[in-house]
Amino acid sequence: MSKQSIPGFSVVCGALVVCLLSVSVAGRQAPDTAQAPLAEDVFTNITVLRGIPVDQFMGTMGFYASSLGLNCTDCHTAESGGSWAAYADDTPLKQMARRMTVMVQTLNKTNFGGRQVVTCNTCHRGVQRPNVMPSLDALYAEPPPDEPGDPFTQAPGQPSADEVLDKYIAAIGGAERAAGMTTLVAKGTYIGFDDAEKAPVEVYANASGQRTTIVGKDLGVTITTLDGNAAWIAAPPTDKPVPLLSITGQELEGLKLEAQLLFPAGLKQALTNWRVGVPLILGEREVVQVQGDTAGGGTVTLVFDEGSGLLVRLVRYAASPVGRLVTRVDYDDYREVDGVKLPFRWAVRWLSGRSTYELTDVQANLAIDAARFARPAP
Repeated sequence: MSKQSIPGFSVVCGALVVCLLSVSVAGRQAPDTAQAPLAEDVFTNITVLRGIPVDQFMGTMGFYASSLGLNCTDCHTAESGGSWAAYADDTPLKQMARRMTVMVQTLNKTNFGGRQVVTCNTCHRGVQRPNVMPSLDALYAEPPPDEPGDPFTQAPGQPSADEVLDKYIAAIGGAERAAGMTTLVAKGTYIGFDDAEKAPVEVYANASGQRTTIVGKDLGVTITTLDGNAAWIAAPPTDKPVPLLSITGQELEGLKLEAQLLFPAGLKQALTNWRVGVPLILGEREVVQVQGDTAGGGTVTLVFDEGSGLLVRLVRYAASPVGRLVTRVDYDDYREVDGVKLPFRWAVRWLSGRSTYELTDVQANLAIDAARFARPAP
């Protein structure tokens, strides 16, 4: 599976490039412009997914992979495993994927007014060939566990979002203490889905919405920086198709919200149209799900433990031409830092990978050099 250095973003050449469409670095770096380069600026042989940023294109590859239960070399050639350029070679599966993408877009346009109702996952559900026969085992088996994330409206008889969020703020230490935390400097470990060993990680963040995460591995350092407005990932060529990958659109908005959760005093202002859904069972605990919208039309679901009031899960997704690019973050191991409870462990899952962060040392309200949040060098 893929590797990466920050929650909620698809990257890396393993299963991340599980493309069903042609992808190949065009023998050059992406143009250094104020606007993020598009897929066809960076890759060759792009015939369907044109006009979208590189990060969304890479996330779309993960959507194909998870929908069909395939990986990189299933759809590409065996040589593509160690060569970005080899992803451009056409294969029968890639050609089929192009036809299926056009078919799905046509179905949505002609039957649902262009709304994204039908996707690859609608029929495939994790298998290459859709099953046309109902499963009796599935029919009479235990229902699948609750998985929050779908959009909902305010549920009758449930508390207001303000009540749930106020309980959360009280649970972590109260509004005054939360507002008094302005910076965080943390150290710990990181491990990706296919990593053999943990790697050191450093996190720098402030209440202004800036955050930098640095992961050091044998193959090189990966730096993910959010300067409050824009965000980038600088990584070794083995991990990224370009030396500096811009994070865009709803993915960028999701990253901003994750940074905001380190300083939850301003959480209520981070989203709009707050609503509370029906109670759910998550594992063995009762939870309350609260949902809000980002300025760019994204949807974010926050899941709180009914008993403790603490945040246990975040689910967000970004739009793509083929379906929702879902990211999930699970939080646990809350400890006090200057009177405020913070999660010392979080696990991030997205459509083409999984990462786990464990902090060992966290200090609040230290001075952080502004250069920490500058656009990283490729």
